[in-house]
Amino acid sequence: MKGAIPLFQLGKNGLTENFIETISKTFKKHDLVKISILRSCCRDKKELKKLSDEICQKLSNLYEKRFVSRILGYTVFIKKWRKKT
Repeated sequence: MKGAIPLFQLGKNGLTENFIETISKTFKKHDLVKISILRSCCRDKKELKKLSDEICQKLSNLYEKRFVSRILGYTVFIKKWRKKT
């Protein structure tokens, strides 16, 4: 299915290296990933923003590309940044 967006859940274990590795493997085939943040992980919007920025930073370090995130409720959408040429 071409239009499907991969969905991940981030729970009480928080952000682990295994989680980042799984997401990074997904970006080999997809440009957009949806992460649902459970309330057991964080309950504050400021904490959610920090978590989103941390995920983008770790992915940027792995791929040497820029990643951007958008928060909608307790869902984070992460996308590879592509420069227009």
